[in-house]
Amino acid sequence: MTDGRPSPPPIRELDFPPDPGFGRAIFRSLSIVGVVALLVAATTFFLDRFASPLPAADPAAPPSTAALAAIPLAHFTEITGEAGITFVHTNGAYGDKLLPETMGGGVAAFDYNNDGYQDLLFINSGYWPWHTPESAPAPTHALFRNDGTGRFTEVTAGSGLDFTCYGMGVAAADYDGDGWIDIYITSVNQNFLLRNLGNGQFADVTDTAGVAGNPDDWSTGAAWFDLDNDGDLDLFVANYLRWSREIDYAADYRLPGIGRAYGQPWNFPATFPYLFRNNGDGTFTDVSDPSGVQIRSRTTGLPLAKSLGVRPVDIDSDGWLDLVVANDTVQNLVFHNKRDGSFREIGATAGIAFDSFGGTRGAMGIDAAHFDARNTLGISIGNFANEMTAMYVDRGQNMVFADEALAEGIGQATRMALTFGVFFFDYDLDGWLDLLTANGHIESDIELLQTGQHYRQPAQLFWNAHGLRPGAGFLPVPPDRAGHDLFHPVVGRGTAYADFDGDGDLDVVIAQINGPPLLLRNDQQLDHNWLRLKLVGPPGNRHALGASIRARVGDHVLFRQVMPTRGYLSQSELPVTLGLGQSSRVDDLTVIWPDGHHQRVPHPVLNGLTIVTRD
Repeated sequence: MTDGRPSPPPIRELDFPPDPGFGRAIFRSLSIVGVVALLVAATTFFLDRFASPLPAADPAAPPSTAALAAIPLAHFTEITGEAGITFVHTNGAYGDKLLPETMGGGVAAFDYNNDGYQDLLFINSGYWPWHTPESAPAPTHALFRNDGTGRFTEVTAGSGLDFTCYGMGVAAADYDGDGWIDIYITSVNQNFLLRNLGNGQFADVTDTAGVAGNPDDWSTGAAWFDLDNDGDLDLFVANYLRWSREIDYAADYRLPGIGRAYGQPWNFPATFPYLFRNNGDGTFTDVSDPSGVQIRSRTTGLPLAKSLGVRPVDIDSDGWLDLVVANDTVQNLVFHNKRDGSFREIGATAGIAFDSFGGTRGAMGIDAAHFDARNTLGISIGNFANEMTAMYVDRGQNMVFADEALAEGIGQATRMALTFGVFFFDYDLDGWLDLLTANGHIESDIELLQTGQHYRQPAQLFWNAHGLRPGAGFLPVPPDRAGHDLFHPVVGRGTAYADFDGDGDLDVVIAQINGPPLLLRNDQQLDHNWLRLKLVGPPGNRHALGASIRARVGDHVLFRQVMPTRGYLSQSELPVTLGLGQSSRVDDLTVIWPDGHHQRVPHPVLNGLTIVTRD
């Protein structure tokens, strides 16, 4: 792009055959009428995405009455104001419909002061420099200290987090091994590394550490993980696309009778992610290029990625963390760790790059978990409206996955939602990981365009029914089983879980665009037992990110991973909660540390916290 106009929008940037009928039609259009038809095609795609009738429902049998009756009664209660959370997200929207206004809203649940209680950090965006309301205070991020009962006090002022940027997401980890959790904030134009000084204050060490990124990039999801198993934490940063106000104006998305609208990323050039290797002395080396995470389109030679979510996970159980990256309207990426500091991209061959028909989707948040009786790895990705949430399931055939969202019971139910946040957690403490999604549209006028669509959308909760019988899948939880507060419509974005009130079950926070979050207390009273584990590793990876926990409870084996990066732009708590259901004992509990060492935990505390230190 040399004259301020967007490059012609590619239909897809693929390394795998697209849908034949759609692809041939577009190719013929391009051949006949060139650039004019490109713009027409882009507009048609945009209107189809927002204004076309909803697709027919998938042919899936509804849950039986008996199955629905098995869903436990476990209500969530909204306590945002009561708990002292006063944060309100600001996106600076003033009518010009600039794309970043739709995408922010990260949140982190973490213990910033080492008092054992999970605190909250909300990431703010802000006003545009060219359109700042007079006398309006500059929006800042917001840090809230937990008193241990689930009540919070804002402690942002003077913390070093009280600064303004057009923020997106957050990654929290102790990168320097001093025992205090540090913060990395992604944003439009520049990112920030804030070192935790241990006295309630954070110091900006971005420039010294060398992790600011390119000021022209728009960074989104980020993850701390040990890429080379050298014992310290490295940093992956997803970048969305090349954006500027000028490019946005030139794209000039419009809807009939409405005017300018928030568009999809077609007319914005793709970009590369960052990968920073920890040097062990507080600095990092940018290894993005030699590591193999910068993927180019085979057809154009240009950057491929338009990334929003990332999840480190060991997809082949070889003891080395891989990366799965959710991309918006281009293929998802899977970086398989080659154990030499580099990665090989295998998304297409792994079956995770595309949907079941070889097409791309608008992928947002992502999580992974071993979710059924066989401890099968599932990777769930939230997608755009009219595109069901994905559930890529390991088929046990050398890193080959298939999208089994329909078979697992989440496909049909998620078709209409525009899903950003998504994570697995055991909300009823029965030992089976359930699934929660946070939803909300990007276009505030969507109700005028598409019947059945809404800007504010309720969250969705899916109860894991694999404990009833093998292959039972997930069941959508109705409001009368989880309480109406959880399903209050919001413009949902980032979401996280933690045990904020110390009662053993997992509470939920849902951030939203240009509004207050929802803090939802888990009030389940099912008399289920549980374990809570906090791992203490060597100094380089003090909180044991990437460690695995295996617990055998009778015939059921629970598998969990220490990985706070999950969902959309957010971080959940570091301690790991294992629900035991009615069982009052664990037959075997083993920690597999990131270096491969197996450590048996002989006497974990039932219904309490067990601290496990690497022996």
